[in-house]
Amino acid sequence: MALACVADSVVTLENEAQLDDFMAAYIGDTADKLPLFVLSGGSNVLLPAALKAIVLQPKMRGIHLTNQTDDYVDIEVMAGENWHDLVLHTVDQGWYGLENLALIPGLTGAAPIQNIGAYGVQLEDRLQYVRAYHLPTQTWHHLSAADCQFGYRDSIFKRTPNTWLISRVGFRLHTDPANILASYGDVQTMAQRYAEQQGREQATPADVMQAIIDIRQQKLPDPKQLPNCGSFFQNPIIAQDRFTALQATYPAIVGYAMPDAMVKVAAGWLIEQAGLKGDGIAPIFTHKQQALVLTNHTPQQATQEDVAVAQKYIAATVYEKFAIQLSREPVWVNADGSIGYAEHVA
Repeated sequence: MALACVADSVVTLENEAQLDDFMAAYIGDTADKLPLFVLSGGSNVLLPAALKAIVLQPKMRGIHLTNQTDDYVDIEVMAGENWHDLVLHTVDQGWYGLENLALIPGLTGAAPIQNIGAYGVQLEDRLQYVRAYHLPTQTWHHLSAADCQFGYRDSIFKRTPNTWLISRVGFRLHTDPANILASYGDVQTMAQRYAEQQGREQATPADVMQAIIDIRQQKLPDPKQLPNCGSFFQNPIIAQDRFTALQATYPAIVGYAMPDAMVKVAAGWLIEQAGLKGDGIAPIFTHKQQALVLTNHTPQQATQEDVAVAQKYIAATVYEKFAIQLSREPVWVNADGSIGYAEHVA
């Protein structure tokens, strides 16, 4: 979101030994210590104007092939590798499975925290393990995919913030170019078109990746051009009978069936129908092409409070019209580096 934020101290970690050395000094310091705050690329956080914490930034680099067979490869990726660049690299190498996750912003070390997912693929589908440092006990751990306790956009790391610092992630990727997942939305049509343009009958993972890149660029503004953190509000989940009642008044309401007689409602549709597409409170506005995205029109000047004001205005307007509460997706960080869970309710 490119919010104005200054931290008391930032420690950039280029290897794991640096973290061991820092933590030994930190634990040994008997003076009042600032709390620790782990920050990766920052693409999904809302930071305060003044962060009274020691920021730990994992910037370790490297992509290592650890095992290879006729059918798959195992790779280990350091936390500081740019995620989208990693996806481009793997497809270029003929290592497939991450192509549906192209153009997701951020660094590799943060990907397991959110269990990032898109177009039918979640990170947990490809992840083998995580190497992470447990800050409270100053110990290194090798966590399997099961140990990570993944859920939808969730993990043990997300549920226990500032407890773990991920340094490297292991993936198993396949090598069959005919094995693609392109059944989501317009991906299949676009991927097939790319294949035919290259004189091929069947789409490849590279075609799928390019299709997803194009779709994402059409739907979402580039954060480098117009700061944003992607979808700002979660799609609310309501009871089926409540959704049916809303359908009587709003026949075009968009919803997706969920287990236990629940329905996931498209938050973007609610915001747009409330007349808020392109609206907000300066300098924070919803995007003119995608109402679910909040954009910052004064980068490095707008503050966390500006986002809160615009968010509350949008949420209140939607609630007044539909009696549905919206919750924010990006993580709210308090001034001491703790996570503001209460602030997640808009």
